[in-house]
Amino acid sequence: MFEPLNIALRVILALIFFFAATKFLTKRGLSTPTYFDYIAAALLGTIAGNLAFNVNIHILNFILSLILTTFIIVLVSYLSFHYRPLRNFLAGEPTILIEKGKILENNMTKLNYSYDYLNQHLRQEKVFDISQVEFAILEPSGKLSVQLKSQNRPLTPQDLHMSTKYEGLATELILDGKVIEHNLQHKGLNKEWINRKLKEKGIENVQEVAFAALATNGNLYVDLYRDWR
Repeated sequence: MFEPLNIALRVILALIFFFAATKFLTKRGLSTPTYFDYIAAALLGTIAGNLAFNVNIHILNFILSLILTTFIIVLVSYLSFHYRPLRNFLAGEPTILIEKGKILENNMTKLNYSYDYLNQHLRQEKVFDISQVEFAILEPSGKLSVQLKSQNRPLTPQDLHMSTKYEGLATELILDGKVIEHNLQHKGLNKEWINRKLKEKGIENVQEVAFAALATNGNLYVDLYRDWR
């Protein structure tokens, strides 16, 4: 039997509960997903998907399943946070692929990790010469962490014994053509100030600005909708 209203309600409920569950599970699982995180996300998605279209099972059963699954994921995350062996079992452990400049073929073979794949990941880390690498570690998330040899690392002010000034975060002042007044007030500024700064750059209307931010050194970065201007 075709039940459009029932299906519409189920779809809305599935989206709400699935969003609430993923929101409750914090951002950690989204940033560096582990084996368990992948399985948990797949299970939550399957339950939510069935809630959306499987009219043969009562809605409350699906809601209970989502709540229980979320609770179990939170419990396992809590236990793995406090017990390292469980965390290593669920998340896996880092694997060294290059140590002291030497590729560890045995570790590469265990992971079915090819040289082409290693070079690809190195290029993603802006390393185009494998001979410059001191250590390369494959993290449980699949990301490759790379440490260059000391002679190949970029120089920093500390290496040159140079003092530097503190650089904080830039403050957004305009977004999508609208002034963010709260941020202006926080910096002790007003609309007259920002309008004057825009006019100095040849911009007559704030609506021409897609994005503007004030750096800690006092420089105002402005990006227009019309890049050719």
